[in-house]
Amino acid sequence: MSEFAELVDTYYQALYRFGYSLTRCSERASDLVQETFCIWAEKNAQLRDRSKAKTWLFTTLHREFLGQRRKMARFSDEPLDEGIAVEAAPDDGADRQMDAQRAVELLGEMDEMYRAPVALFYLQQHSYKEIAEILDVPIGTVMSRLSRGKDILRKRMVLEPFSGPKNLVDMNPEAFQKKNG
Repeated sequence: MSEFAELVDTYYQALYRFGYSLTRCSERASDLVQETFCIWAEKNAQLRDRSKAKTWLFTTLHREFLGQRRKMARFSDEPLDEGIAVEAAPDDGADRQMDAQRAVELLGEMDEMYRAPVALFYLQQHSYKEIAEILDVPIGTVMSRLSRGKDILRKRMVLEPFSGPKNLVDMNPEAFQKKNG
């Protein structure tokens, strides 16, 4: 297997998840990943330390996202926000699945300044140093954006705990009365 094929096998899914967390659109995320690998194919000889390939790929994807977002803001009437879907593992409980789904929904609504570091840290398990390199910001900025992003997410989760009906009694009062007397 070629080095390029190994790289694609190793990082495609992680890059796609990161792209999806940024764009909230599967087609645009796939396009970002494809463009990232095309850039790698053109410029990989410039990378001297192959151990940094992962960081290079995520940095490139993030830069492509920012470039596309700037172009869309200038030339398109298409709204940047699109629906987001979350798939939880089948063995997760319903409450945990709803919490995870709500957290990802709220992450998608968060300002990109906070969304990118939170997604890289929690969804992709990157270190602070890797996130700083990917986003091209100082490590202190990463830490403060992560802290602020987590705080925003936590507050929104408390204020709006889940995306289901706010009052389950209104949904099925008979079932509620039978269960709770």
